[in-house]
Amino acid sequence: MHWLIRPDAVTAFSDRGVRAALPKYIEVAEDRRDANFRIARMIEADFGDDESLEELWRLHSELMQEYRRLRRRERAGDAAERSLMHLKHAIALRMLERCEFCERRCRCNRRKGELGFCGAGAEARLSSEFMHMGEEACLVPSHTLFFTGCNFYCVYCQNWTISRRVEKGVPVTGRMLAEMVERRRIGEKSRNVNLVGGSPTPSMHVALEMLCHLRVNVPVVWNSNMYMSEKSMSLLEGAVDVYLADFKYGSDECAKELSRVDRYFEVVTRNLLAARVQGAELLIRHLVLPGHVDCCTRRVLEWVAENLGNSARLNIMPQYRPEFEAYRHRGLSRRVSRAEMEEALGYAKELGLWNLERW
Repeated sequence: MHWLIRPDAVTAFSDRGVRAALPKYIEVAEDRRDANFRIARMIEADFGDDESLEELWRLHSELMQEYRRLRRRERAGDAAERSLMHLKHAIALRMLERCEFCERRCRCNRRKGELGFCGAGAEARLSSEFMHMGEEACLVPSHTLFFTGCNFYCVYCQNWTISRRVEKGVPVTGRMLAEMVERRRIGEKSRNVNLVGGSPTPSMHVALEMLCHLRVNVPVVWNSNMYMSEKSMSLLEGAVDVYLADFKYGSDECAKELSRVDRYFEVVTRNLLAARVQGAELLIRHLVLPGHVDCCTRRVLEWVAENLGNSARLNIMPQYRPEFEAYRHRGLSRRVSRAEMEEALGYAKELGLWNLERW
């Protein structure tokens, strides 16, 4: 049934660009190789619940060296009763007491009910989960988990009821999520589990818990604005197979005005490069905004061309539509024009970028 809705998904894995950017993802999706989290679960972690956060990080650093030696394995061995993945989850739980999941570093104690910019408490809340047929062809059918809350405030957000927590969602645990993922993977042949929102970053602790319980092999797609802290990027290494990265702005001024975020370009590019060092694969989205081709689109494309080239799959998206508070901002109350899209795609071609998603 899925293939009748998106016939392009049938041939997506034979696309030259997809094979160049996402070779391991294809193998994991077809169950010919194990996802990163299964490798991490092989590695035994000997730690106590009363150990300091500093000691947990020290052990994490030590065990990550072993993970890096093993990550190219096609198949994982037996899972340890207490593994590197359990250690990652334990560290994330401790971080809730002084939250630094994202680069805002609110440092609030979410376990005691304090709320930071994203508005998320200690529990993760899920707005919905379903087999998403509207993602890039190579992801479809994508089992997508929509967490409430977001560390950005995008004035044009198309999921604003989720990101701004108008939809309260339902509380979920990692074990509950694992059961959902198993059901979709086995029963409906999902190609991946796609963690999004809002943003998945405030719910990182529960996502890591899910990977401690998950009994099926499935690629993990981290679908985010890439504004994670360096500590969070360290925890995600060995957990994530594909970063589905939303690279929004080439201008920090635009990021501040439209998403209320500082140091945008520095943080996002740092994390994209870190993802590459981790050995994860990259599928980058750039939504072309009306009136922002020169200030944002061109610089984003230039950075991708210079630093990643065609080793990353790039989706230059024409889907912008005015939503949420866009009407308050000059120029954002209209859709992107055909001329703007042609300029963006033409510039990508000039830069030698050919590994582009086709809509």
